[in-house]
Amino acid sequence: MAMSVGGGGEGQSYSEINMTPLIDVMLVLLIIFIITLPNQTHAVKIDNPLPPPPNFVPPPPPEVIDLTIDFDGTLLWNKTPVDRRTLQGYIESEAQKQPQPEVHITVDKFAKYEIVAQTLADLQHRGLKKIGFVNNDFF
Repeated sequence: MAMSVGGGGEGQSYSEINMTPLIDVMLVLLIIFIITLPNQTHAVKIDNPLPPPPNFVPPPPPEVIDLTIDFDGTLLWNKTPVDRRTLQGYIESEAQKQPQPEVHITVDKFAKYEIVAQTLADLQHRGLKKIGFVNNDFF
């Protein structure tokens, strides 16, 4: 930081801006932000403001269907081998249930993408909405 100490004639003007007050103001603002920011981030989020009634029974968890796709394209519905037509029939019958079951898909890392895409399309087009991949830490 440069500072002019004089040495010029009496009628000369300064050609540099005095930066010291600007830096002081910026440091004060920085300290204010550092102090107030942690207080604003520690908020308590309340999703349900009221406690549940004393006789409240939580709904049962949905049924889980395990769908496995092996490396050779074999489809397993709850560990039972099925072909594509049988799978489509199972999907249509499960889509009618209320609440809908969750489908957990486990895919072998050597399975063809085409078979996985066809299976996902069958699940979605026939009305199942709760679909998820499990054991995808291989990828």
